Amino acid sequence: MKHILLSLFLLTLMNTLSTAQSGPIGTWKTIDDATGEAKSYVEIYEDQGKYFGKVVKLLKSAPDKRCTECTGKKKNQPLIGLVVIEGLEPYKDYWSNGTIMDPENGSEYRCSIWFEPGNSQELKVRGKHWTGLYRTQTWYRVPADK
Repeated sequence: MKHILLSLFLLTLMNTLSTAQSGPIGTWKTIDDATGEAKSYVEIYEDQGKYFGKVVKLLKSAPDKRCTECTGKKKNQPLIGLVVIEGLEPYKDYWSNGTIMDPENGSEYRCSIWFEPGNSQELKVRGKHWTGLYRTQTWYRVPADK
């Protein structure tokens, strides 16, 4: 019995450490601020030491929806595949100095992300306007098998 409990404990510990070490890399469920409902899945990935996030699934919109409010190269691009987080740099326990774009209005904000201590399943995502105003959302980790 002791061996079984020890094995379960070690397996849980290894899984927890593995999740923590991966940092924000993975797929995250976003929540609509107005309705409180799940809105999309965003995949965060690393490229040349910086972190990016792209929309990989829309939960409440047509899959062919486009970013009509975006400007520049992103104007009228499909939301699925659209990079909405760009250039986050890793620090000790957070990622910052990047940007996040809101496809609903095409606005871009400074971005930083972090985990609350001991909880790698909920990602805090903050967009900050140049005026100093900011909004923080909580995104939820999507299991790899979803």
